Amino acid sequence: VQLQASGGGLVQPGGSLRLSCVASGTIFGIRTMGWYRQAPGKQRELVADITAGGRTNNADSVKGRFTASRDNAKNTVYLQMNSLKPEDTAVYYCNAEMLTTASWRAYWGQGTLVTVSS
Repeated sequence: VQLQASGGGLVQPGGSLRLSCVASGTIFGIRTMGWYRQAPGKQRELVADITAGGRTNNADSVKGRFTASRDNAKNTVYLQMNSLKPEDTAVYYCNAEMLTTASWRAYWGQGTLVTVSS
């Protein structure tokens, strides 16, 4: 079972990016999926997450700019990032609580780098 994130890159301030994260393997269920980020010298923090039913939760720093969504049929979570700021620069990690052959547990993707700079 793994999470594969993609979509990071270099973008100018005010620009947009869309991150994707696909869960693969023997999965019997997925609860909350979400995105965290870690900037250099800082702790990893929650950016946004979304329940299986579609309820979202955003960090105050990204409200009104970032939107998490998911496609349950594709086991995929997205993060639409608009009006990007230099302080959004970080490695973004996807996270999902999944039921595999063993039990429910949290899984992490490998991270994708987002750099906001002119």
